[in-house]
Amino acid sequence: MASTTAISVERTSNFVNPKHHRRWLFSLIGLIIAAIGLTIATIVYGNPMPFGSEGFWKIAESRVVSVVVIAVVALAHSFATVAFHTVTANRIVTPSILGFEALYGLINTAAVFFMGAIGATLTRGIVSYFFQVVVMVAFATLLYTWLLGSKFTNVHTMLLVGVVMGAGLASLTTFMQRMLDPNEFDILTARLMGNISNASTEYLPYAVPIVVIVGIWLWLNSRRLDTLSLGSAVSTNLGLTHRTELIKVLIAVSILMAMTTSLVGPMTFLGFLVATMAYSIADTYSHKAVFPLAFLLGYVLLTGAYFVLRHIFYAQGAVTIIVELIGGLVFLIVIMRKGRL
Repeated sequence: MASTTAISVERTSNFVNPKHHRRWLFSLIGLIIAAIGLTIATIVYGNPMPFGSEGFWKIAESRVVSVVVIAVVALAHSFATVAFHTVTANRIVTPSILGFEALYGLINTAAVFFMGAIGATLTRGIVSYFFQVVVMVAFATLLYTWLLGSKFTNVHTMLLVGVVMGAGLASLTTFMQRMLDPNEFDILTARLMGNISNASTEYLPYAVPIVVIVGIWLWLNSRRLDTLSLGSAVSTNLGLTHRTELIKVLIAVSILMAMTTSLVGPMTFLGFLVATMAYSIADTYSHKAVFPLAFLLGYVLLTGAYFVLRHIFYAQGAVTIIVELIGGLVFLIVIMRKGRL
């Protein structure tokens, strides 16, 4: 009887009651159905070739690449943002605050500034992709290992330093952009806008396994993240080395953000938007319940935006237009409701 009771508690510990669990489960199933439907629509809709023909499958195959890119971006942003919110104990900030997007903009702008239009092509390719990833991860890792390694600093100090450094990098980027030739600036602008079409198929064999592995690591450490969310004192009393766990999670976050930013460009509000919606739907502290909802919400949002822009506005993969608009509005609503950062 005692063992049966223990098992029952373990199964329901993530939710207040069975009704709460059913609501989460129905939401999960609904998002899975929506994701499957949008995936099929993205691959099949508007295909000019007869169904089943060789041409049809070639076009469908090219669209599958975009779907894979969307899945990678959704997984990276959702998992990174939820984990970042946990370690910073703040659900308003996003991982972009550490300067990933500012650094991405600086690298691409510097390439065009010093080498002209050819610099835009030099920022493409596997070597350039991993160069950008390594620089971003190294920058972020040095930032928080240096700051969190001192007993006189904390997460909030790290965030403030990240904001200041990001602003400085953005100012330098803006200065160089003002010095560019108008034609070079147009090329650069297209590169700096978050765009699913920015991704090259040659990146995917490297980006997919790395993002999936880091995502699985975060998923397997959901219990540790649950404990970290209780704060430094409580997590330490429960047996975790709080600062070490903090740094490990932040390294995972930096890898995910660097991979997706280098892949498709900056998407500032995507992670915040899907994480906020996932918290509202799941209504639980459990990361095992929040992570899948956040990922599916990100995938559905990106796929829906991609489908609308491609087939209605003929804007191809520039999903930033919709994501930033909706995400910015949600951000303002959350700020006004909370009345604070």
